[in-house]
Amino acid sequence: MCELLAISSRFPVTTKLSLMRFAEHGGHSAPHQDGWGIAYYHGNDIQRIREPCAAADSDWVRFVANHHLISSMLVAHLRSVTRGGRNLANTQPFTRELAGRMHLFAHNGDLPELFNLPQFKSSRYLPLGNTDSELVFCCLMDRLASIWLNRHEPPPLTERLDIITELAKEIRSYGPANFLYSDGEYLFAHSHRRTNPVTKHIDAPGLYLLKRHCPATELNNIEIPGLSVGSHEQTLTLLASVPLSDEPWQPLDEGEIVVVKDGEVVTPSKNG
Repeated sequence: MCELLAISSRFPVTTKLSLMRFAEHGGHSAPHQDGWGIAYYHGNDIQRIREPCAAADSDWVRFVANHHLISSMLVAHLRSVTRGGRNLANTQPFTRELAGRMHLFAHNGDLPELFNLPQFKSSRYLPLGNTDSELVFCCLMDRLASIWLNRHEPPPLTERLDIITELAKEIRSYGPANFLYSDGEYLFAHSHRRTNPVTKHIDAPGLYLLKRHCPATELNNIEIPGLSVGSHEQTLTLLASVPLSDEPWQPLDEGEIVVVKDGEVVTPSKNG
């Protein structure tokens, strides 16, 4: 089953060896060798790098790690094929434009029944590949368009969260449905279930969360390997399919949705 990673911060961060540590799960220490991708927000736009090959063996991963790409929000994905061929179109994260900004999505799970259900067919957004993950994203974007278009300012968070919560509730009944979605302002994380690497059973948690607040005098004590945060007082929230350090990562409940902005969880977690 795929792996997800997201970082939201108050000030931009540089991911160096932290990306390499995550990439080790893509074919070395874990079997997610069918593709990888990482997306960095820069204002309303996204810098996205993807490959339909094992991240652990990728020269592009080393290029990204060595060139110190900086962002206040990034999402990364390691792919293990369940639906769709091993090609670039099926490699996550996925992006689409809506209301003059880029929207971003990455999914971990298996939802084959969705292809046969009319409520998950989008009229506005069409998949480029043939994965259930991209199908879910197109459906989500189609529903979000109803609140984003034809207005002079972004919709309230409550309206966005209602649509995301309803979709999460729908897709959970068809299989594991962990996902990360961002509209460039907020990061939404839905935790469901995933395959436990020890028991091989599919169960909760689907995501783990780590929050860090670092005064400027303590920045050098951050324990996430290779995560550079500059000289500011910093607030970070990280989400991952599995803990990436020895720190106290918090497992999210089954069906829990958290919303993060500028490194802070901005609304109480919500079960859809």
